[in-house]
Amino acid sequence: LVLGLSALGMTSCSDDEQLTDSRLTYYVNLEMQGDAFVQVPIGTSYTDAGCTATMNGADATSRIVTIGIEDIDVNTAGLYTVTYSAVNDDGFTASVSRTVAVCDPTITTDISGTWTVQAGSYRLYNGNKVPYADYTVKIRRDAPGIFYISDFLGGWYEQRAGYGSSYACYGYVQLLADGTLVNLSSYVNGWGDSLEENGFVGSYDAATNSIVWDATYTDYPFVFHVILN
Repeated sequence: LVLGLSALGMTSCSDDEQLTDSRLTYYVNLEMQGDAFVQVPIGTSYTDAGCTATMNGADATSRIVTIGIEDIDVNTAGLYTVTYSAVNDDGFTASVSRTVAVCDPTITTDISGTWTVQAGSYRLYNGNKVPYADYTVKIRRDAPGIFYISDFLGGWYEQRAGYGSSYACYGYVQLLADGTLVNLSSYVNGWGDSLEENGFVGSYDAATNSIVWDATYTDYPFVFHVILN
């Protein structure tokens, strides 16, 4: 719907419409079916629940373009993203995403909780080690063997420097049967970057209930040696 409106006129728009220049454009309203986070036991099949759409009260499901389903490997544990997007008549795009966690149900170890950075942790840069400790890292179990990490940097920027949560490097790890931790994703909102590719080596020791990892951040590089108890 396009209305002839003065740029200085007063108007209000609902959540799925927006005034652009002197036109009123209706966005596609996407409604994802099923859960936004789906667990799939490794080796089983995955059937996507799909997504529906409306625009200005009319069905617009045919506008949806879906990507990511073809990339899901049900034989490899990890996180996969399915994205649904649609473009309205004026070229504006709306999108929603679903996370599919292919997980190993035999991994029953739960490392979720609030952990404390221990003495012996440090940031290594240009051969210089700067020790730090007593900051907190929160870990959340989202699927068997798949855990959300609040900060791979052990609170260095978020807590120690006082920059706040936008500068925590958050993401996911996969816990293997032998205690190895494998990085699945990472991101720092404040700077729009992440850990270096293959820049994470970590493990969980059940005997001591401790976690140790080395996280390489940016190509300077900074290496964060984090010990958690």
